[in-house]
Amino acid sequence: MSFLEISPPVPVQSLVVYPAEAFRVRHGVNEGDPISDASELVMEDVYQLAPDAPSRRLAVSTDEATGAFMIGAGSALGRPGARLFLDSLVTFMGPNGSHDEALLLVEVDPEGAIAQVYLHPLTPLAPKSGYTLVTVDTEHAREKLAESACVSFAQGTHITMADGRQVAIEALQPGDRVLTRDSGPQELRWIGHQTVRASGAFAPIRIKAGALNNQRDLILSPNHRLFIYQRIDAMGAGKKEVLVKARLLVNGTSVVQSEGGFVEYYQLLFDKHEVIYAEGIASESLFVDGATRPALPDEVSRRLRADTKASLGACELREVDVAAKDTVDRLRRASVAR
Repeated sequence: MSFLEISPPVPVQSLVVYPAEAFRVRHGVNEGDPISDASELVMEDVYQLAPDAPSRRLAVSTDEATGAFMIGAGSALGRPGARLFLDSLVTFMGPNGSHDEALLLVEVDPEGAIAQVYLHPLTPLAPKSGYTLVTVDTEHAREKLAESACVSFAQGTHITMADGRQVAIEALQPGDRVLTRDSGPQELRWIGHQTVRASGAFAPIRIKAGALNNQRDLILSPNHRLFIYQRIDAMGAGKKEVLVKARLLVNGTSVVQSEGGFVEYYQLLFDKHEVIYAEGIASESLFVDGATRPALPDEVSRRLRADTKASLGACELREVDVAAKDTVDRLRRASVAR
């Protein structure tokens, strides 16, 4: 019996990053220098984000055979195909005593030299504020990236079971049979659970009741993709079946992102990537690839099959596709049964 099917190499994540030059030492040993790789960092150096520094998106692909990262096609930064090294997880003491984490990624040129360093903040950084470097972790950066990549539902989310019952996600157990859109009733293989700070890459998205014909609020992680079948192609995607990341639907009214405190996240894993129903909204299950695999326990990871299979066949909407303020209303109307 299979446990999971793995996708072929594709851009697995689009990370919001700053080039190193945008985050320089304001006070300390390396004063004036941009942030660098772990070997050059000095504890208690105080960094500052440039006031006019725009964040950009770095497309990251993974090689399933080796687990190596590279810059994906269409990236706003870097050279597509260039090797990308996940250098370290760094922690800063920020304004008012906050602890702010970020990942450092290093682009490597064909000769093996550092071409560029990128800072991927896991919590928002404020320009002109001082951030004191307090820890550099070169062992757990990949696990932290995997956590941020995992699609997750918040505690209290109701999942549709094979018999039609609505069960809170925290009450589910491996072996429970869940209704899937394409494969019918399927056994749940693994449930992940983590408590994280509700900020930055982990700040939950709340899709309020009625926004997408849901009866209750749905709260989920920012990069969690929703599956929407349009009766008409309202988004001009060329396909009636579309996938859209929750964060791209934020409009400040019916779909909002909440920062502050902590959030309890749950991940659901099946034999393969599935579409399930959460608060009545079709949503993806955990998709295991080179980015998310490190978030799994060793005993789960060892059971994964190396078979490759394309992911869900729907068209994934991009940021430019959903820029209109009425995107959520258009999707809701297009998906209503007529």
